[in-house]
Amino acid sequence: QVRLEESGGGLVQAGGSLRLSCVASGSIFSINVMGWYRQAPGKQRELVAVITSGGRANYADSVKGRFTIDRDNAKNTVSLQMNSLKPEDTAVHYCNANLRATVISALYDYWGQGTQVTVSS
Repeated sequence: QVRLEESGGGLVQAGGSLRLSCVASGSIFSINVMGWYRQAPGKQRELVAVITSGGRANYADSVKGRFTIDRDNAKNTVSLQMNSLKPEDTAVHYCNANLRATVISALYDYWGQGTQVTVSS
């Protein structure tokens, strides 16, 4: 019974910034990796950025230098600071957490409902 709740999406002009946040709640024993994925209309879901429990981050080439991911292990949160936004960043953004719900549970991917990011030209 894990829940991921995203916030921070919206409409922004090209060159602007948005900050996405995600909070994991419910039955959580430990969280391995948290991150953000996005899906634009007619396209497959793609990785945007992920971060390990130790703080090591990995970014898609298309967002390197513009986006920054961070997490707070104590609060079970992950955030994505998005700067210099481009129209091609327009997509539904999904929070992801790879976690173990209980001590007897296997690692499993959980997903949020998604938050829309729209970047106008």
